[in-house]
Amino acid sequence: MRIHLLILIIFVWCVIHSLMASLTVKKAFRRWLGKDIIRVYRFAYNLFAIISFLPILWLMATLPDRRIYAIPFPWLIFSLVGQVLAIIPLLVGLRQTGTWEFIGLRHLLIKEDENPHELVIHGMYQQVRHPLYTAGLLFIWLTPVMSLNILTVFFILTVYTVIGAYLEEHRLWQEYGQVYLEYKTKTPMFIPGLKKKR
Repeated sequence: MRIHLLILIIFVWCVIHSLMASLTVKKAFRRWLGKDIIRVYRFAYNLFAIISFLPILWLMATLPDRRIYAIPFPWLIFSLVGQVLAIIPLLVGLRQTGTWEFIGLRHLLIKEDENPHELVIHGMYQQVRHPLYTAGLLFIWLTPVMSLNILTVFFILTVYTVIGAYLEEHRLWQEYGQVYLEYKTKTPMFIPGLKKKR
């Protein structure tokens, strides 16, 4: 089936995306290309992630597909309003993280030392440890028209996001140590108000 091609391509994308985000690969690039590569790495990583995702979008649109549901009016309004509301915490969380830093432009424009930046635990990050992931997942699952291709991509991206969050937390623990562990015990991962049982 052609759906298997879509699954394979997105799986490969997820693996490459994760490997490029790993500290091991970053260190390898630094050894091969010199320490200045770190200044362009995040921007190049984001650019590569966007460009390499385009074939997935193309496959979603061109492979044979089957509609699963379409939210009818007036419920469609709630779905679209929910998506708009999901964009707000996404933008706020991005701003609190540092938009230029998240994109990777700050490192390109300003030469800084390589000491870890302060851990962001205020604002949206007081409610959940991964507000960008929560908002992103909310946005995609409120899509008013669902087809087999879209469902396949969204399901794999959801699983990848959850696994990626755990991998990211491991990197944050390596970078910030006990400070991150204390933050982790006080703040839920994705769902606001969901406290961890001790």
